[in-house]
Amino acid sequence: MSAPLELQRRFQDAILQGELTPGLFAVEDAAQEGGFRIYLNAYRLRLTEALRDNFPVLRAALGDEAFDELAAAYLAQHPSPHRSVRWFGDSLTDWLEQNPAVLPHPALTDVARMDWALRGAFDAADSVPLAMQDLAALAPQDWPEQRFRLRPGVVLLPLTWQIEPIWQSLSENPDAVTEAPDQLEHQVLIWRADLQCHWRSLEAPESAALATLAGGGTFADVCEVLAAYAGDQAAVVAAGLLRAWVEQTLLGRDDTASTSSSCTKIPII
Repeated sequence: MSAPLELQRRFQDAILQGELTPGLFAVEDAAQEGGFRIYLNAYRLRLTEALRDNFPVLRAALGDEAFDELAAAYLAQHPSPHRSVRWFGDSLTDWLEQNPAVLPHPALTDVARMDWALRGAFDAADSVPLAMQDLAALAPQDWPEQRFRLRPGVVLLPLTWQIEPIWQSLSENPDAVTEAPDQLEHQVLIWRADLQCHWRSLEAPESAALATLAGGGTFADVCEVLAAYAGDQAAVVAAGLLRAWVEQTLLGRDDTASTSSSCTKIPII
C-alpha cells in the first residue's frame, strides 16, 4: 500500500475509533491534536444530523438530548458503511430491538420503523401507474390468472403497537403531548404518489390481499384469500380493493404481468 493510502487508512481508523493514534502526525502537540478533534467531532455531528433527518418523529418523541445520546451509542457500534449519509441508520431498528433499554417505551421502535419506511418510499424508483383503462382492456378470461405488479416504494409495514396517532401528532407538531399507545399487531401501508408519501392502517382482509399480491399471487388467489373474510362476496370485495389500489397508484403498469411468473414484491420491513 502506498504511503498516502496508508496515511488515509490510519486517519480513517483514528476517526472511527475516536482516538489519536501515535505517529499519525509529524508534529504531535496539543495544537495538532486540536486539529484532529475538529475532524473527529465533525464526523460524529454529521452522522448524528443524518439520523435526525432520517428519523424525525423518533427524534421528536425522545427529545433532542435523548436522541443525540441514542445516536452516539448507535454510531459507536455501527459506523456508517455507506458513501451517502442518506442510508445511515439502515440498521437502527434492528439495533433498537436488540437494545430495548435505550428507549423509554418499546413502541418507539415502531416509530423508528415507520420513519425509515417512509424515507425509503420517498426515494424508491418511479414507474408508470396502472390506470382504470388498463383494467378495462383485460379480457374476462384473463382475470383469474392476472398478476398485478406493485410499484416500487409500496411498503407493507408490520407494527406491534398502535403508534399511528402518536406518529401523526408528532409529525405535525414535534412538541405535541402524546399518550402511550396500545399494543396491537397490525400493518400499515406506505406508498409514494405525486412526490408525496402517504400511509394508512390496514384491516386484515386488505392486508392479506396485498400480501398475496406481494407473494406473486394471481387475482384468483386474492379472491380465495378474501373468501375467508367475505364468503361468496370475495370477488366483489377484491374488485373494490383493486379499484382503490389503482386510484391510489399502488399498482404499476406491466404488459407482461399476466404471463410472467414473477412480480414486484412489497417490501415487508
